[in-house]
Amino acid sequence: MQSKTNNHIVQGVLLAITATLLWSGNFIIARKVSSAISPISLAFYRWACASVVLFPFAYKYLIAELTHVKANWKILSLIALTGIALFNTFVYIAGHNTTAINMALIGTTSSPIFATVMAVLFLKERLGFYRIIGMIICIVGIVLLISKGSWDTLLSFKFSSGDTWILAGAFAFAVYNILVRKKPTHISALSFLLIIFIMGALMLFPFFILEQTMVKNTVQWSSSLIGSILYLGIGTSVLAFWCWNLAISKLGAGRTVLFGNLIPIFSTLEAILILGETITPIHLYSGILVIAGLIIANFTFKTK
Repeated sequence: MQSKTNNHIVQGVLLAITATLLWSGNFIIARKVSSAISPISLAFYRWACASVVLFPFAYKYLIAELTHVKANWKILSLIALTGIALFNTFVYIAGHNTTAINMALIGTTSSPIFATVMAVLFLKERLGFYRIIGMIICIVGIVLLISKGSWDTLLSFKFSSGDTWILAGAFAFAVYNILVRKKPTHISALSFLLIIFIMGALMLFPFFILEQTMVKNTVQWSSSLIGSILYLGIGTSVLAFWCWNLAISKLGAGRTVLFGNLIPIFSTLEAILILGETITPIHLYSGILVIAGLIIANFTFKTK
């Protein structure tokens, strides 16, 4: 019995690590293809690809649950808007103006803070002492990164446009995390993913068409770009969500969410190895602070 439990834990850990490794590539792709494709086009192609890939596996569940989907279209639309249409589009806009390291550190660490504040305000959740301390440490780390260690920059709020966009994306994803807690129980995980993928793509479609008609040569097609879109649609969307959901079933949501802290670490390493970005002491210090803050905020410390 103990051996079976240990196997579930090991499997859950491997699945969670796989999901975070796949997700970390999102920031690398956003930076790498920024000169070849616009943010809206990249976001639309990603979710259109994800919808097509997931459809054969999920359409039977979606048809069977269509009544529940129609009854909950409002909350599903809001979830798709914040988590699919806005979040990733903002990330891709940020990719044109800031580094992948900054995107990973700011995006994956500020979002939990936004989500926690909104949970307190709107869901009336209570914060424990260590969660408050962890949040404060995370904020210090993020401020250090955005200010680039400059007191003058901090006082004058001279943030780069890319950092501002990634903060906007983090806020959108935080709203998504609050809304997703209200996911209708009668809608299965596969149906839920398929419907928000499709709705997100449809929300982006008018802006995609407008962009195609107003801007010439919006996409510079190449095998590298096609591979990047396939990676986003299949890897960071379908496979990552599938691995993450399986990890939750084996480890529980509380333990699985901690693995999200690996995303900025993986993204930073990938940015150095793949994009040749330079890591500075500020990146190291801020990364240590935010990861330490997230660990403190998510673990329960018991005293005798």
